[in-house]
Amino acid sequence: MKRVIPTVDVSQFLGGNEAEKAEFVKELGTAFSSVGFVGIINHGVAQTLIDDFYTAAKAFFALPRAVKNQYEIPELAGQRGFTSFGKEHAKHTDVADLKEFYQLGQAKVIPNVEVVELPEFVQLGIELYQSFETAGAALLQAIALYLNLPEDYFDAKIEEGSSILRAIHYPPITKEPESAIRAEQHEDINLITLLVGASAGGLQLLNKQDEWLSVIPEANEIVVNVGDMLQRLTNNYLRSTTHRVVNPPREMWHLPRLSIPFFLHPRAEMDLTSLPNCITEDRPLAYEPITAGDYLDERLREIGLKK
Repeated sequence: MKRVIPTVDVSQFLGGNEAEKAEFVKELGTAFSSVGFVGIINHGVAQTLIDDFYTAAKAFFALPRAVKNQYEIPELAGQRGFTSFGKEHAKHTDVADLKEFYQLGQAKVIPNVEVVELPEFVQLGIELYQSFETAGAALLQAIALYLNLPEDYFDAKIEEGSSILRAIHYPPITKEPESAIRAEQHEDINLITLLVGASAGGLQLLNKQDEWLSVIPEANEIVVNVGDMLQRLTNNYLRSTTHRVVNPPREMWHLPRLSIPFFLHPRAEMDLTSLPNCITEDRPLAYEPITAGDYLDERLREIGLKK
């Protein structure tokens, strides 16, 4: 099957010579400006940690609904703890996605919600979060170089930022969905998203020719995509590509789907005003100035998580 997204080797950037490092920067930047998605290998996120968190997440979502509901705290707007089935929708529709999820992040920003029945679930999640954060920081250093910025441009902006690790559970489909799919077409809010291979297929991206193409990661590959904050910062130079999760064929409706995205967010005070070197005659300024915190707040209301 033909690859839909390019693949890059992060060890080239972290351990390569100057030429290899420059080649990685070029490949990553080209992927993000043309497709908006890339697969990364040798990323440093341990497969055993991913597998252990998957197992713990599966156990959490298998708990009785009444138990899971104890961990849903409305005033946290889904940013920590459990969000029950049918709460979140894409910003252009009121039809809820066919999913439930659990989120954790920096305890200093908002404390995490511990799960009494499965203490290892949140503990493993925090370890995976930290590992994703390290991998994501390296990718942003490469992006900074691609944009002719200092390599450490993003470092302080993402330190103790608002990043989120989300475990998403798409339950088995038990009846004909009215119009909903597992996750309606959308773009991510953040700077970049790192996604480890889901337990079932379904992820599709929309290319420049308006075709939906299935993204099927290889073993040990993490799929990374540009979010709206990075698109905004680069005045549409790097692309936040529309994507969705479609329902499986009817004969596979009985299979649940579990996926683990890491949404890399900066600190709330980061200025998302478009970079001057990304504003050109061909690409005039497209966005008003806004901070990352205000932008996140606006988007959480649009998708139904914040009132």
